[in-house]
Amino acid sequence: MASTVKDAILRGRKTVKTVVEEGRKRVEDVVEGGLNTVETVVGAGLNTVETVVVGGRRTVESVVHKGRKTVENAFLPGRVTMRAAILHGREDVRIEQVPIPKAAKGELIVRVGAALTCGTDLKVFRRGYHARMIVPPALFGHELAGTVVEAGEGVTDYAQGDRVVALNSAPCGECYFCKRGQENLCDDLLFNNGAYAEFIRIPERIVAKNTLPVPEHVPLEHAALTEPLACAVHGFQDSNPRPGDIVAIIGGGPLGLMMLHVAALAGYEVIALVKHDGQVEAAKQLGAAHVVQAPNIRKAVQETRALTPKDRGVDIAIEAVGVPQAWEEAVELVRKGGTVNFFGGCAANTRVTLDTNRVHYSDITLRATFHHTPAICRKALEIIAGGRFDASAFITGHANLYELNRVFEKLMNRSSEIKTAIVP
Repeated sequence: MASTVKDAILRGRKTVKTVVEEGRKRVEDVVEGGLNTVETVVGAGLNTVETVVVGGRRTVESVVHKGRKTVENAFLPGRVTMRAAILHGREDVRIEQVPIPKAAKGELIVRVGAALTCGTDLKVFRRGYHARMIVPPALFGHELAGTVVEAGEGVTDYAQGDRVVALNSAPCGECYFCKRGQENLCDDLLFNNGAYAEFIRIPERIVAKNTLPVPEHVPLEHAALTEPLACAVHGFQDSNPRPGDIVAIIGGGPLGLMMLHVAALAGYEVIALVKHDGQVEAAKQLGAAHVVQAPNIRKAVQETRALTPKDRGVDIAIEAVGVPQAWEEAVELVRKGGTVNFFGGCAANTRVTLDTNRVHYSDITLRATFHHTPAICRKALEIIAGGRFDASAFITGHANLYELNRVFEKLMNRSSEIKTAIVP
């Protein structure tokens, strides 16, 4: 148990209300605990900014006069550190003070407007690492949108104040796979983490290849959905749907629901196979023609097939859970000549048993889809900006950075939350 309120805050367990109640009245402490807007600083009782800002605006009045937009406008000139989530190991994420990054040649520094939780981050939180993307101790989080605060030498496409979504990776463009149009399989795919922080450094390659301007009418938290939506769009396109196809989506997590919504918006009849009660209503809201919530796989297969002509099975089954049983279930759902997409990634060294007789003699296509490409990321942002995609339905909670541990603990307990927007 944390011995002081400050320790508790740094571990992410306390709320600002608790901080104030326990006597940490100084603005430095309150800001550290999470009061990161000018309004709340004023509300905390101080009438000068010198106490909080070193080298920034002199008085609260001058900050207000300048627009009361964001604290970084007042803080950044004199700040050298920021709050950031650091992954130290299994279920061990700490909110720490780390140096604010500086932009090198070709790089951007972005003030994070919103960072979203996702299934991959939850897996990383549980396991304490990700073999390809993050090795602790390391900055954490990868779905974000924000505002440029610094542009490095040579950056001409973006300037201070621009609203951007920076994707979590960029391909090299030179390897065998990139030259074959399979950039998601790039031999030198560059990943970037650190979204759960006040600021994030965007590497030169991602600035050049996979950073996009956010239209003014699109909220930053909606723009932050670009990365997971790109994965969903890629998975659906990879399944080669044809007009009139019936599509089954196994899984009611964020990506399963997102892929369901993409398919429904494209005009396909979608059957959602979900496990939890809260996922039933979400699936209906996002366009599922039918929802199957069965106690076991055999019952789920029977009920799903019964929804297709002559019980023949669906044309496309997309597995979006990442467990062996769901992979096997997907093969049982499709008709002869159908397509199965193993979209959900299982843990390393997982083995799956399939009915080879059924796969072979029913001429079933098996494929899998990983990640996204720059072109698909652009398409995903266009979908969000177009207005038909219900971005707000996917963001079911908001929290401050210091609450990150609580948010992940809630997600591990199978809450009805889809995504939580972490607002530093």
